[in-house]
Amino acid sequence: MITGSGNAQLKKVRELLRSREARDREGIFAAEGLKIFEEVPEEAVRAIYVSESFQKEHGDLLRGQEYEVVADSRFGSISDTKNPQGVIALLEKPAWKMQEIFRKEAPLLLAAEHLQDPGNAGTILRTAEAAGADAVIFTEDSVDIFNPKVVRATMGSIFRMPVFYVKEAKAFAEMLWEHGIRSYAAYLPGSTVYDVPDYTGGTCFFIGNESKGLTVAAAEAADVRIRIPMTEHINSLNAAMAAGILLYEAARQRRVK
Repeated sequence: MITGSGNAQLKKVRELLRSREARDREGIFAAEGLKIFEEVPEEAVRAIYVSESFQKEHGDLLRGQEYEVVADSRFGSISDTKNPQGVIALLEKPAWKMQEIFRKEAPLLLAAEHLQDPGNAGTILRTAEAAGADAVIFTEDSVDIFNPKVVRATMGSIFRMPVFYVKEAKAFAEMLWEHGIRSYAAYLPGSTVYDVPDYTGGTCFFIGNESKGLTVAAAEAADVRIRIPMTEHINSLNAAMAAGILLYEAARQRRVK
């Protein structure tokens, strides 16, 4: 049992939970919590740390797996949450390939520019999986999807939804065009209401930063600028909410096609 907070293994867990640089360097991220642990793909697991209490209460979930037990008094020192559930898994980052997405027939994609909020990012991944999207793309200045808050918010979708980072939205729009995928920018000044275009072909929705929306450059790079109608006193929607509206409209069209 690990009883000291200065233990080298615990230091590594803390670093992976708190540092994007460490996650990028190691190619490993940490997933914390019971719900996310139940979704973890076994082949990705590199290490598991559980508290004494977790071992006693959830021993059935640990059968056949190797794990380290951390004293209850020390587990909080590595947790990223105020009320730790007692389990953290270190996992190898998934190795998705964008070309595989482009080879699909009529892929459905969502691209987010400058997205900063971990909760929004995690909800977008989960919503994208639920709506049947093929991948989510973030510009490189967006939040790290392996941030522990993002990981928890995905509730397991991070293990199944391909995610890619690109330098900028404009260049990615050009890449989409080269692969015959039409891009639609969710843009307040857009003239086309979102439920008018046909999304049954290759489709990518562009959404922007939580407070500023899409940049003009990104909006102008898209094939079509669309808007979600709102009442006069509302001038924006939560990024994850906007993503859900657009993705589910595309899913609806594809179901009735």
